[in-house]
Amino acid sequence: MASDKFTFKQFEVWHDKCGMKVGTDGVLLGAWCDLKGCLSMLDVGTGTGLIALIAAQRHPQLRITAIDIMPEAVGQAQENVDRSPFADRIEVVEGDFLHFDFPSHADSQHADSQKRTFFDAIVSNPPFYSADIHSPSAARDMARHSDSLPFDKLLGHASRLLSPEGRLSLILPFTSASDAIGFANMHGLLLSRRTDVAGNERVVPKRSLLEFRKTDTIGQSLKGRLNIRNSHNEYTEEYKSLTGDLYVSLK
Repeated sequence: MASDKFTFKQFEVWHDKCGMKVGTDGVLLGAWCDLKGCLSMLDVGTGTGLIALIAAQRHPQLRITAIDIMPEAVGQAQENVDRSPFADRIEVVEGDFLHFDFPSHADSQHADSQKRTFFDAIVSNPPFYSADIHSPSAARDMARHSDSLPFDKLLGHASRLLSPEGRLSLILPFTSASDAIGFANMHGLLLSRRTDVAGNERVVPKRSLLEFRKTDTIGQSLKGRLNIRNSHNEYTEEYKSLTGDLYVSLK
């Protein structure tokens, strides 16, 4: 990977001005989140705009709002969107997700409902490092520390912004997944899908991909495991199947 940008099949992501660089977490979440049937999506803490760009590539019908609290990230995300083939479908905004006044509009699924803000999908790679671990960069600290967007508040506000059939998709540390599921239940969000991600089959997972819905459409959540590499240190077929449409090459 070049120091200033990452090249995907259909777009480039520059990350020289952003606190958080392009990484596997964002690629995984962007490729994994279920956006079938969705017309609107909110990318919370967009950073470079990576997840918004992946979602736009995967679903041509999708209109995306990408929000970040950091001006440097917003500027970089806007530049990346402007360079991409998806600029007409992604709006980048600067603001605090918890307090931003998203434009309201009528809920098309419920003709008798009042105008309100809603999204069919909300996707976030949220900050999750504790505030007692600091890097030399203030921007990187803001992007990494959960103090700037606590799980409880993230899940509560996401629940208010989701359409009735909407879904929230997150990537979190494996050790934080149980807490997040508990907070989600408190806000009326039910776990519908979970994939735990490990470097290989011999190690414990480090990340959990979580999807929540307001309605229990599946009856019980679907749970699986994704190993990124096999015993020969090669990418697994499952990982290549998930991300192969994005990367220029996987070796």
